[in-house]
Amino acid sequence: MTKLTCSCACGAATFGATPKDMTAGACHCRNCRKWTGGIFLSVDCEAQVAYDNEDALNVWSSSDWAERVSCATCGSSLIWRTKDRSSNQVSIQAFEAPGDFNLDHELFVDVKPQGYAFANETQKLTGADVMAMFAPKPDEG
Repeated sequence: MTKLTCSCACGAATFGATPKDMTAGACHCRNCRKWTGGIFLSVDCEAQVAYDNEDALNVWSSSDWAERVSCATCGSSLIWRTKDRSSNQVSIQAFEAPGDFNLDHELFVDVKPQGYAFANETQKLTGADVMAMFAPKPDEG
């Protein structure tokens, strides 16, 4: 895959990210819904996100092992990442052509509000499934 240019709504926060593939996911967890004002639609990207100016970013520690990145100027939700930066979920809206990605999975479906659903079929993962994928194991500290 090729590194793609990403930005916030106002253009103050710009960066390059390389998608692992052309799929996107939707996160329904409480933090994502509160952080974005809706559903966090994101693209799984390689670990080497290249920030043009890290001073343009606001980073919030949302757990012991993950953090959220937004624009310090306009507040756009940009990236959910692990603190070691090995996993970067970049907002689909940060890309120039968000319609190029296929929504194929949903996270935290066990806490998804009942008032909406996607029309296409997706893989549905619960909170426990997600924690098994991302959270450090007890012996990893």
